[in-house]
Amino acid sequence: MTEQQVVELAPVRAGEELDWDRLENYLRENLPGLDGEFSVLQFPRGSANLTYRVQIGDTPLVVRRPPFGTLAPGAHDMGREYRVLSRLHRAYPRAPRAMLHCADPDVIGAEFFVNEYRSGVVVWDSVPDSMAGMPDAGRRIGLAVVDALADLHEVDPDAVGLSDLGRPDGYLERQLAGWQKRWTAVEPQCADEETIRVVREVATRLSDHVPASGRSGIVHNDYKVDNCQFQPGDPDRVTSVFDWDMATLGDTLVDLGTLLNYWPDTTVDPSSDAAFIVVPGMHALGLPGRNEVIERYAATSSHDLSNIAWYEAFGCWKTVVILQQLYARYVRGETTDVRMRERGDDVAPLARRALGLLSGREHM
Repeated sequence: MTEQQVVELAPVRAGEELDWDRLENYLRENLPGLDGEFSVLQFPRGSANLTYRVQIGDTPLVVRRPPFGTLAPGAHDMGREYRVLSRLHRAYPRAPRAMLHCADPDVIGAEFFVNEYRSGVVVWDSVPDSMAGMPDAGRRIGLAVVDALADLHEVDPDAVGLSDLGRPDGYLERQLAGWQKRWTAVEPQCADEETIRVVREVATRLSDHVPASGRSGIVHNDYKVDNCQFQPGDPDRVTSVFDWDMATLGDTLVDLGTLLNYWPDTTVDPSSDAAFIVVPGMHALGLPGRNEVIERYAATSSHDLSNIAWYEAFGCWKTVVILQQLYARYVRGETTDVRMRERGDDVAPLARRALGLLSGREHM
């Protein structure tokens, strides 16, 4: 069994099975050259969209569909992800090529798309075995993640047919309004009045101090270390970037703020109430410090990073909303994944951290 299979693939989780017969028939009818036995494994580490590796004979494919249950408006957009991945790979080879889009919910219960399967390793809670003996492997992994993001932001959307992916003008204001609407929809599942007060205050402060947007480009919107893939033994280059269902055109510093939101702070005790939403174990990876992340990105960009704290706070606040959405799905009985119940535990401390960033303090 390969390093990738050990980390990334597992039997399908109970309650997340699909109509495999209908899926198999659909794939054989719509993709040429598929011949052989049909089998399915699941990528179990993700928290939202359901992602499966389907194998037909010698051909592995990736099938992605939204989670079960009530979905936030505009979230889990499989059509958008297909559109991005069917074009972006021409200028950004790290984007896996999309092959097929199905808008008919009768096939597996929801819209879905199919893209090429890429083998490799994703860094979660430890340096992969194939890189563990290399000098400064963790730091090199981190810098490669930053470089891959900077490269994405250099892509000309017009050159890959994605000029209509979004509207850069007014992007930050629309983002604030959209995420506020999502929070309002799941706020009833938050029982703590103090947390609600803090989340609302963060939203108000973000709206009151929106920075002037810099250069626009393709925004991934959920960029982090564990959405990047490497080849075994090579910590210096990201080969694939995943999870493009929220991609759009807008202020690309939003992606840097999101990355910093997920980046561990080595100056803070990981057991403290600092609410960095990182995979347990990432603190020990040896990633470069947060200041070095900013400096590395700045070295390849003409962006003004003087307001980066606002973008990081915005990333924190978005994550608060996402975590509450996941927790609400569990409360409503729309998922049996116990991890979703635990997502609610991070809402309050992460909201306080966002408020601290806006107040000029890293932690509260």
